[in-house]
Amino acid sequence: MTSFSDPAPGMEVTIHLQVNGAPVRAQVDARQHLGDFLRESQGLKGTHIGCEHGVCGACTVQVDGRAVRSCLTLAAQADAADVRTIEGLSDDPVVHALQDSFVRCHAMQCGFCTPGMVLTAAELLKSQAHPTREEVREYLSGNYCRCTGYESIVNAVMDAAQTLTGGD
Repeated sequence: MTSFSDPAPGMEVTIHLQVNGAPVRAQVDARQHLGDFLRESQGLKGTHIGCEHGVCGACTVQVDGRAVRSCLTLAAQADAADVRTIEGLSDDPVVHALQDSFVRCHAMQCGFCTPGMVLTAAELLKSQAHPTREEVREYLSGNYCRCTGYESIVNAVMDAAQTLTGGD
């Protein structure tokens, strides 16, 4: 991601980036957040905007392979980056395993937090194939769910980890 200094209100910038594998060139307000850009300009509604302060995790996307809060990232900061949303990662084996496990383990109710939970959990499982329940809880601690109480979400992540490693 490129660094970006304090822009003037209403200033527009041109950005070039990859969104879910497709090249995108766009004029954006220099102060537009990445989440709003993805939802409004790209029609990617899987990126949910919740608190707009970076504390709920519902807006999590991947930028250059790292989970980031799109409500805290300016679209202009994603210039030259590879941005992936939940829509663009369903073929990713880790994301796919997590999606299956979330369904199997009843780890969602309203579904608002689910894309952010899945992308955050995917980052964990890509760096650590055999996390403990406590490590899963710690990694997901910045993602809020108002419906499930987290037990089923932790179960789903553990189930996906077991699926991905063949149960070893």
